[in-house]
Amino acid sequence: MPETDVAPAATASVTEVLAGAVGALGGQERPGQVQMAEAVARAMTDGEHLLVQAGTGTGKSLAYLVPSLLHRERVVVATATLALQHQLVERDIPRLVEAVGDRLDTSYAVLKGRSNYACLHRVREGVPDDQGVLVDVPAGSMGSEVLELRSWAEAQAESGGTGERDNAPRHTDRTWRQVSVNHRECLGAARCAFAEECFAERAKEKAHQSHLIVTNHSLLAIDAVEGVPMIPDYDVVVIDEAHELAARVTQAATDELSVADVERASRRAQRHVTESTGASNPADDLADAADALADALAMTPGGRIDQVGEQLGDALVLVRDAARSVVSAFGKEEKGGDADAARTQAKGLAQEVFVTAERMAAGSDADVLWVNEARERMPARLAVAPLQVWAQMRERLLTDKTVVFTSATLMLGGDFSAVAGSLGLKPSERIDTGAPAVTAEGALPWRGLDVGSPFDYGRQGILYLARHLPPPGRDGLGQAQLDEIVELVDAADGRALGLFSSRRAAEAAAEVVRERLPHLTTLAQGEAQLPELAKQFVADPHTCLFGTLSLWQGLDVPGETCQLVLIDRIPFPRPDDPLMSARQRAADRAGGNGFMQVAATHAALLLAQGAGRLIRTTSDRGVVAVLDPRLATARYGGFLKASLPPMWTTHDPQVVRKALARLAAAAGEDGA
Repeated sequence: MPETDVAPAATASVTEVLAGAVGALGGQERPGQVQMAEAVARAMTDGEHLLVQAGTGTGKSLAYLVPSLLHRERVVVATATLALQHQLVERDIPRLVEAVGDRLDTSYAVLKGRSNYACLHRVREGVPDDQGVLVDVPAGSMGSEVLELRSWAEAQAESGGTGERDNAPRHTDRTWRQVSVNHRECLGAARCAFAEECFAERAKEKAHQSHLIVTNHSLLAIDAVEGVPMIPDYDVVVIDEAHELAARVTQAATDELSVADVERASRRAQRHVTESTGASNPADDLADAADALADALAMTPGGRIDQVGEQLGDALVLVRDAARSVVSAFGKEEKGGDADAARTQAKGLAQEVFVTAERMAAGSDADVLWVNEARERMPARLAVAPLQVWAQMRERLLTDKTVVFTSATLMLGGDFSAVAGSLGLKPSERIDTGAPAVTAEGALPWRGLDVGSPFDYGRQGILYLARHLPPPGRDGLGQAQLDEIVELVDAADGRALGLFSSRRAAEAAAEVVRERLPHLTTLAQGEAQLPELAKQFVADPHTCLFGTLSLWQGLDVPGETCQLVLIDRIPFPRPDDPLMSARQRAADRAGGNGFMQVAATHAALLLAQGAGRLIRTTSDRGVVAVLDPRLATARYGGFLKASLPPMWTTHDPQVVRKALARLAAAAGEDGA
């Protein structure tokens, strides 16, 4: 975008502050960072939405934080991952605040969902058991962890700490639930004896007093899309890792219901619901409805439900009506004491069952309903999710706020259209194409900008398309793929990150590599917690790490540790994925190409993220090896390849092995 497109006053102030901040932090000016900062400032000033793709290493955090601090109104920054949130709060923002001094309003706060903070009422008064009785400390091995968390929470309260889960002693999800509450379980500041000390309330109060608020996609979705007020009023929202936003909004709008949920709500309500004369106890009716739901689920196969059967439909209506009666039967709230907590939480649980059952029973065309079959300790569960979320985002976020979307992967197939459409932005409203923009009433225009990357992908990376291999089958990795993996890992002398489409494939590859290359260390996801595996991967260069989805997007390992990224197959969604298959069918019915709009777009995004694990700094070198020949031979291959970094491409396995061997030898010499 030419410099003349940016308001001069905004450009001067942004570039001045950015240059000062970069200099104070010991960095170097990057043209892409300056271009992005100017574009973000313009979007904020002119009230335009902006999609800006900024490759890894651009310094995009500073590029949006500087104009955010300069903006006259409150700005919210929303991230998808805790890792980026930590980077912003623990490193980027404090260093920026120190660099700019007192020239700007540099007040900032972190805001998370209530369950991310310890609850002092639960810490001090106990947790309701299945009958709603407050239990001080659970029996068994979990008790010691709970006591440790309680001591930590009290120390946080005394010292003015945040009480955030991320700062807590090591614990499990189950243990954390013993010291925290969700928004339905919370007593509320007006009724809680510990409201003045409450960590969540303190965080909200600090947010109300701050110019910049850092939060996450899920909380933003609940606030803006679901309409539950969670964030103080703001003018602009910057959405980092924006390629994940639609999925996070979908996740926030997804509800689940199991027989155990209904039974638990019934048991919790028993102590608080008074039986009416001549009528059955509503809690008993809810227990009977749970039995009906169990029978219906037993007769319903797993997967997407296009037409709700009579038995399941009747069971959902029974659950809905019984849960509504339970909620209505709760008498006037008692004041103070343990009864308040038990009653409030029992009523909240029944209300949650009612809302979910009502949504499922409605059978809206805007929702997708499916059954998750029972697995190991998880019972069968009904799930419901929105068919699409772009309309909700358009109506409830894009019309009220200025939104800046940024990520390293926003251009799929070489264009912004796919991602823009999933976020609720229309092609006709784009204003940087040379054609006049046509905006609907209340809609803001938008621009797309690619500021490039500081990396020279053509010199730093090789994209190896193994077109000689057979297409992947349904039975997992074939012998040809396994042989190829062993040969590539051997050439790289370890230093390999394997990104697989399934846990089974990752484990199969790990087993073969261990057997045939015993001198290397081979790790598989699931053998330990991911941070521990990543630490071991970094510590020993002669190591391979094989895993699935969380490695595709969540691992940042610069340097010689990772010189080979293996991708076993194009990561299309599973054909039996209920939500993706429903969205693909809906696109076909609307006259589009469901495969390209849904499946190929999903695959392109994951491929771009996976390939992005290789080059993390200007000195990184290596190979991305895709063992699925369809990327080279299929008609949709061009779209997918255009979504990847512009690496030098080859189909020759010998060229790749020699390149990996040279890199491994050079790394060995450097480490000698």
